[in-house]
Amino acid sequence: MAKRPKRHAQHEEHIDESWLIPYADLLTLLLALFIVLFASSEMDAKKFDQMVRSFNVALNGGVGVLDQPSPIPLDPNMMQQTIHKGAQERPKTEEEKKLEEAVRKETEDLKKLQTQLEGYIQQNKLQDKLQTKLTEEGLLITILDNALFDSGSAVLKPEARKLASEMAAMLVPHPKKVTVTGHTDNVPIHRAEFPSNWDLSAKRSVNFLKVLLENKKLDPTKFSATGMGEYHPVAPNTTAEGRAKNRRVEVAILRDLASPPKNSVNP
Repeated sequence: MAKRPKRHAQHEEHIDESWLIPYADLLTLLLALFIVLFASSEMDAKKFDQMVRSFNVALNGGVGVLDQPSPIPLDPNMMQQTIHKGAQERPKTEEEKKLEEAVRKETEDLKKLQTQLEGYIQQNKLQDKLQTKLTEEGLLITILDNALFDSGSAVLKPEARKLASEMAAMLVPHPKKVTVTGHTDNVPIHRAEFPSNWDLSAKRSVNFLKVLLENKKLDPTKFSATGMGEYHPVAPNTTAEGRAKNRRVEVAILRDLASPPKNSVNP
């Protein structure tokens, strides 16, 4: 009887990959340490936020070396709080302190002017015709056209001249740049004097500006007038009320300084 060949036991060679586990942990710890050190230094917060998101995607959004999630989860919110806290703790320079104080003083002056104007508006019962608003650019005064002009006219009414004179007196203690901007609705106008809404809006702004500058204490070099026509509406032109809101003159007392960004740090 023929002998059957011996069956050799088959076995697979296994490569020892156990070294990958501590290697992966070491890489993750090094990345986390780098981020912590980076957060402790003074840097641009926006750039840091971008880096946090990149690391978060790399470590949490993907897989590890052994196709496993990263063992150390990163919280981007905590990282942002860390850098922002570090920025707040950084001592402000003398230049930054002076700028913040100047901005604060300028804002207080504009608020005082706004209070004066609001008092005039209430005293003369002009709440439905005049509005004031303090913005990042400065103090904006909106005057509806029916408080200043007759329909289709650029000649100031007598009461409008009084308003302009009172406003000019309030502007004297505030030697800032002032812009006067005229706006209309979208109803076409075809007159010899005003061929278009551009002409009407520009003439109205110039005429109001001229009355302001009758006060010789104001510096004309700081004033300008512009006509915007119908192209910057604040309400839909589909209704009579909307068109009435769009027919307006805006007087803007502009800031000289810009507010410094919050939590700003030197790169």
